[in-house]
Amino acid sequence: MRIHAAIRASKRSPLLQVVKSAAATIAAWLLAGWVVPGQLPVFAAIAALLVVQPSVNQSLSKALERSIGVIVGVVIAVALGLLLGSPSWIVLLAIVVAMLVAWAFKATPGTGNQVAISAMLVLALGSTPDYAIARIFETLIGVVIGIVVNALIVPPVLVAPARRDLGLLGSELAASLDRLAGALPEPQSSAKLQELMLEARLLRPMKDAAEASIAAGEESLTLNPRRSTHREELREMRALLERLSPIVTQTIGMTRAYFDHYDDSIGQEPAVTAIAEQLRRAGHDVRLAVQIADVSPEPETLTSAIPALTAPLVIRPPSSTHWILIGSLMEDLRRIRGELVEEE
Repeated sequence: MRIHAAIRASKRSPLLQVVKSAAATIAAWLLAGWVVPGQLPVFAAIAALLVVQPSVNQSLSKALERSIGVIVGVVIAVALGLLLGSPSWIVLLAIVVAMLVAWAFKATPGTGNQVAISAMLVLALGSTPDYAIARIFETLIGVVIGIVVNALIVPPVLVAPARRDLGLLGSELAASLDRLAGALPEPQSSAKLQELMLEARLLRPMKDAAEASIAAGEESLTLNPRRSTHREELREMRALLERLSPIVTQTIGMTRAYFDHYDDSIGQEPAVTAIAEQLRRAGHDVRLAVQIADVSPEPETLTSAIPALTAPLVIRPPSSTHWILIGSLMEDLRRIRGELVEEE
């Protein structure tokens, strides 16, 4: 593993997210310092910083994790302080006990770490009940401010990444259908066949990326004040992905069948030209579906609004040497047509 990959992300977080985290931290520091004077409001600042997440729902989850972790950690620290006094080794004991308690209750790693850190800080800085109660109250102030800031100051809605990834998937799927249509009637070298197969296989990770982006977009609407504006948009994206996903599978399968059963005489089959034309029409209709859903990454490229797939393809029986390939292509083409054509 390279060092920079462990410490640097592939892309920056939005600047707005950084500004919101900074604003929440400053607000929590000032308010907690005013409400609970006497100690630097470190707990409040840390809580606010951690709670501002990419979505409001994640902020609530992080708030619960932080609050429960602090409360349990503080209780453990105060109990050990009252029982054993304040020798230096009690800090190590508190960390071990906190980790065991978190393990016993099947706490998440974040909650478990928070329990141990809170217990350590309370014993290191002051283990009296009054100090512990002040730190819990201070943490709750930071948590509330973090949630409020994330929910009220442009709450994040992850629709744009979903639109982008779904548009890229649709464009590449249509291009893969066109590439296969262009390859079928013509002799192909081994290198060209390998390239065709490799490009088709790239559809699967693109589909997974679109699925992950749409799921993140749906999750970002949970508890989000702006959800009503974007809920229908994401619902349409989900529906389009469900239409495109089987076509991805069929396109990869058709390319695989062509790769496995290829020989130079395939292009001489009368059915091959007709299948290639149907693949081009399917590519057109994929672009049309993406254009209608308004997720195309290339808005300047307009596709005819008239669907190209019309009547099902009927062909003559192929020669005995190619009937397996022709039959496989025809079956996958039938399934693609079923996803794209709305029968009356």
